[in-house]
Amino acid sequence: MSDALEQMISIFNRGGWVMWPLLVLSVVSVAISLERAAFWLRLHNRGHRARMQRLTELLRSGQIQSAKTEASRDRTLYGAVGSELVDRQWVADAATVEFTERFRPDFDRFNAVLAAVVTAAPLLGILGTVLGIIRSFDLLGSGEAVGDISGVAAGIAEALVTTAFGLIVALISLFPWMVFRAQADRCIGQIERLVAASITGQANAPARTTAGKVEA
Repeated sequence: MSDALEQMISIFNRGGWVMWPLLVLSVVSVAISLERAAFWLRLHNRGHRARMQRLTELLRSGQIQSAKTEASRDRTLYGAVGSELVDRQWVADAATVEFTERFRPDFDRFNAVLAAVVTAAPLLGILGTVLGIIRSFDLLGSGEAVGDISGVAAGIAEALVTTAFGLIVALISLFPWMVFRAQADRCIGQIERLVAASITGQANAPARTTAGKVEA
């Protein structure tokens, strides 16, 4: 174990200073991925999907009180959407956009950061590659005989290590980012279903209030 750790530290040191920002990006990426994975597993697990189906059916059939009770049991953003829908006197078609934009900070959280990591990590790797190659060519072009090629090899090693590490960081960020984007689209679809069910339920409810007037 100690030998493997020492080898990793040695490889890291060969990459030069570019490895440090890449390390920061990797830590940020892993932390965000774990937090978002926990969020989406809680929001879209099988039990919660069944609860959302019940809430949708209650809203669609106009059972306002039952829908309110069901929504109050849900501590996620879907519960917040359902609670506000049953509390509103009238739900318009534009409510879909309203709710989506209101809750976007919750379900779209940190996606922009992951996208930035996916873009920045390979660029930092390329920067390390360029710096390593420049270092090697400086030694070769110094006009003096190069008796020890260790300096040239160190520059080449820096170029290869930073490129590899940059690509690794980008890859471990890319796949979670794609999954979380798909989950965000799914969340938007669920919000749209809840709003549509509430609009349909307005016609099925025994009485709804429209602009201060009660419809029988």
